[in-house]
Amino acid sequence: MEQQFLEELFQAHQQRRAMPSPQEVCSFINGLLKILFPELADRKYESFRELELDYERIKLQVANILEAIKFNLDKSPKHIEEQFFNRLPSIREQLLTDAEAISTGDPAAKNISQVIRTYPGFFAIAVFRLAHEFCKLKVPYIPRILTEYAHSETGVDIHPAATIGSGFCIDHATGIVIGATTVIGNHVKIYQGVTLGALSVKKELAKVKRHPTIEDNVVIYAGATILGGDTVIGKGSVVGGNVWLTKSVPPNSRIYYKGELQQEAAVLV
Repeated sequence: MEQQFLEELFQAHQQRRAMPSPQEVCSFINGLLKILFPELADRKYESFRELELDYERIKLQVANILEAIKFNLDKSPKHIEEQFFNRLPSIREQLLTDAEAISTGDPAAKNISQVIRTYPGFFAIAVFRLAHEFCKLKVPYIPRILTEYAHSETGVDIHPAATIGSGFCIDHATGIVIGATTVIGNHVKIYQGVTLGALSVKKELAKVKRHPTIEDNVVIYAGATILGGDTVIGKGSVVGGNVWLTKSVPPNSRIYYKGELQQEAAVLV
């Protein structure tokens, strides 16, 4: 019985698809973040050459990871590596904008450096933005390994395929879920326990927009749940704590509970 079981396991291993090592992927992302943000580094670089060597080491890690799954890629590992690293300056600028938004939105934050070094919301956003770039390059496994790593570290679950604008602020980062087809505009702020999810989880709807659209300058308070691919939260709106929404609301709305669900929409002149 045991011998037969082991033989079945052996056959399963023989049929295993090429997959990247989660340990290697997580090691790469931590190393890259330490280079991108001095606040996360373990030490100060004494020379430009030291930084350059670490950067080249990170690039070699990525090359090796991509090479291991090259038969699952639409483009060559070299092409994907070049595209990813060419985007790093833009991604870093975007993340600095996110850190600024978190610092501005949290009275307890002393400065941007403190946000980058200590805030789990920033870490979750940083890993998401890097994972999203791999997602756009149609790289399998790596994006989800990265965002699940951030999920395990922070309690923030952002699908790498989600679309998130600049100046994104997550405050009190824990218990947050953002689905794959969610679209979030610029300067959006969300608190703990927020879910941007789907009304249906049927497998055949995997390629359909199932998650909400959050327009610019929206604030979503703790525990709010917003569901559905047709649900749009208009720009400048505020969604109160513990609100459950499955329908769109116009711009500049105030949605909250006061015995029952209330909606206030500003008059647009």
